Amino acid sequence: MASIFQKCKTDRQSKEFPCEKTRCGHSWTVSYREPGGRQGRKRERSFKLKREAEGFAAKVESEKNQGIYVDPDRGKIPLRVWAEEWLSRHIIHESTRRNYQGFITNHLVPNLGRKTIAGLTATDVKGLQAEMVKGGLAAATVNDRMNVLRSMMSAAVKERRIAFNPCEDVPPLKIGTAAVDQDEIPTLAEVNALSEAISPQYRLTIWLMAGAGLRISEALGFSKDCRRDGFLRLRRQVSAKANRGDCVTRLVPLKHRTAEEYRDVPTALFLEEEIDAHLERWGTVEVDGLEVLFSPRERGKGTMPTASTYGYHFKKACKAAGLVDGRGEARFTPHSLRHFFASTALANGVSLLEVSRWLGHKSINVTANTYGHIVPEAWDRCRDVIQSALRPASPVSLAEAA
Repeated sequence: MASIFQKCKTDRQSKEFPCEKTRCGHSWTVSYREPGGRQGRKRERSFKLKREAEGFAAKVESEKNQGIYVDPDRGKIPLRVWAEEWLSRHIIHESTRRNYQGFITNHLVPNLGRKTIAGLTATDVKGLQAEMVKGGLAAATVNDRMNVLRSMMSAAVKERRIAFNPCEDVPPLKIGTAAVDQDEIPTLAEVNALSEAISPQYRLTIWLMAGAGLRISEALGFSKDCRRDGFLRLRRQVSAKANRGDCVTRLVPLKHRTAEEYRDVPTALFLEEEIDAHLERWGTVEVDGLEVLFSPRERGKGTMPTASTYGYHFKKACKAAGLVDGRGEARFTPHSLRHFFASTALANGVSLLEVSRWLGHKSINVTANTYGHIVPEAWDRCRDVIQSALRPASPVSLAEAA
């Protein structure tokens, strides 16, 4: 059991010893052992008031009995150190690791790196959240980053470094509707205009996105082995990683998938013809043992472009095709072509489940929330089904109709 005493009256080594005053004002000491019985480490903590010491002693003994005691020294590790330690033993994809590292380096350490994990409060966490919003990050992105911090602190709780997770008292930001604005979806004429205006070596990317729903990183990572009889089998995408100031292209697994997983997408005849035309004119370049279709020929090094470098060509094509807003900025992004694929398929009766699978969404809910409102035929089908179910035609009316 914890004991409470004043060293001024019991410890000959104390500079206040001996103290004969009843209410001397000297500090009170709590002596206790950590869990483990006689083998537990002996610790002491001093308080100015006796009631504070008594409260702490009761709390320590209660936590020991409940098995929730936390060693205060284990929570003194700086957050910047704990973040790196947590990341080093977290088993995730390399692209995800870079994403987490970016959050730690650019947001967590500059704002909270000097705090200890035991000293981190909900107020600190709310401050970090506010700083990221102030920095221009979207609500969904901020919530993703906060989930990373929440996981870090949950790991600290499990290791008995801290008693509770301060992130649990910070609610996520509210996210607006994920539904795509129909103005963000190009028409067929505008897709054709983009394909004509973009640099010839990138023409196929327009059709891979608009005709098969590929993400731009997937289109740029397209290789000959992706082709199958009547469909594409996607396994990789490109991802840029900074290395000594250079932007080096890497092939990484698809979003939401491991290296062993893949996604199949059906191909229309016109897309097969576009792939053949590209191969005939531009051929392939070997990268990491794969015959990739897109590479800046002026470099002659077989380095694939990234989504960032491709963005220059896409914006240039938008402006050349007259697809700009009132400020002269491009009206569309490469992702707009993916919207074109999804909306076209759904509006023509292809099931939401199949479209979601072909797009590679994490769940069908993402597809429904993004594109559910652009399927007008669904309203008519619903009206017909409910009318038939609740007001079926009677035999008399059928005879009259005959």
